[in-house]
Amino acid sequence: MTDRIKGNVYSVGQLNAYIKNMFAQDFMLGHIYVSGEVSNCKYHSSGHIYFTLKDDTGVINAVMFAGSRKKGLTFSMKAGDKVIVLGAVRVYERNGAYQLYAEQILPQGTGLLYQKFEELKIKLEEMGMFAEEYKQPIPAYALRIGVVTAPTGAAVHDIETVAKRRNPYVQLILHPAQVQGEGAAESIVFGIRSLEQRDVDVIIVGRGGGSIEDLWAFNEESVARAIFDCSVPIISAVGHETDFTIADYVADRRAPTPSAAAELAVFDLKQTVQLIDSIRLTLNRGIGTRLDAAEAKIRQYRIELTARSPKNRLIESRHRAADGQSRLQNRMELILSDKRQRLQLAAGALEERSPLKKLESGYAFLASPDGTRIRSAAALQSGDRIRAWMTDGSFTATVDEVSLEERRGNSGSDEKTADMEAEHGRRKTDA
Repeated sequence: MTDRIKGNVYSVGQLNAYIKNMFAQDFMLGHIYVSGEVSNCKYHSSGHIYFTLKDDTGVINAVMFAGSRKKGLTFSMKAGDKVIVLGAVRVYERNGAYQLYAEQILPQGTGLLYQKFEELKIKLEEMGMFAEEYKQPIPAYALRIGVVTAPTGAAVHDIETVAKRRNPYVQLILHPAQVQGEGAAESIVFGIRSLEQRDVDVIIVGRGGGSIEDLWAFNEESVARAIFDCSVPIISAVGHETDFTIADYVADRRAPTPSAAAELAVFDLKQTVQLIDSIRLTLNRGIGTRLDAAEAKIRQYRIELTARSPKNRLIESRHRAADGQSRLQNRMELILSDKRQRLQLAAGALEERSPLKKLESGYAFLASPDGTRIRSAAALQSGDRIRAWMTDGSFTATVDEVSLEERRGNSGSDEKTADMEAEHGRRKTDA
């Protein structure tokens, strides 16, 4: 029998896997809107919702997981409701059945508007109109604020109230606009372009809350492009906190309400004054500290300049010279005193050794007629002529007799006495 089979044989699992892959590769089935009537609606304890979507021509099983319910379902869905489901068609590989996996469920009446909203959102996002790099910063201290909204609505009243409370000196420039119904988009675009020409610092575009139909003007592509092209930063303030419009995504900043937009656009005067006072105090302290430091440096420089001035240096040099001169003079006086004392000692020693001193003691200086000093009696003979000098004069004598022994002893004693006196004088001189 197997011989008759021409081609590959696949298992059930392989076939289901192949079909599942085909569904996954189909772009339309991955993001599709399906309308129909709800039946067999069951809320599971896990949070998942299992239901059937049907119309006159067919039925499809559907499921919404608990993770998608928080944002994808805003009403209590029940059997018999006409709805539009946004989701993806996939194959459950285990039993080979396909079903619709719901990401968002909308009531039938507003479903088409939501579909248009999602399509435009995807288109503008792909064009980069939601990118952060194109968003302008909101000025911190705006003085002229433009407002595009209905002149009689609650939005303008809320903006005025917040502006007066935060800063009564900020100028609000209202450009009345139709914010709902036919022609509303054109009116909003005109208001944005008009305020752009009036040299305002920031523009608030918005209105109070409402249904998707009421807010639809802010989902128009023309309004989105006017906001994106505007050279003035724009804050969108459409609806309440849970309402999002295309204008919110394109604007430079989104505010959940018009009051919140005014809080963003109008700076708080009281806080600003307090901030300025704090900055002024900080600056004054900083300047005071720097001035004190500068004055201290100036004083230090003045002292250094005074110390290094030529006049002070000259005075200092004179003091050093006078001090050196005084030390030199004191040194010289010490040296002279020492020399004088030494001279006196030497003079005393010389005086002790002076022949006149000996002569004053009764001694005489003996010499031959030719002036040769006679040192010993042995050098004399009887009859020799000698000359004797005393302190008050001299005389000439003739030697009558020479006695060597007697005179040798006397002579030796005299010489010994003279030598002792000379030695005594030398020691005094050395001292």
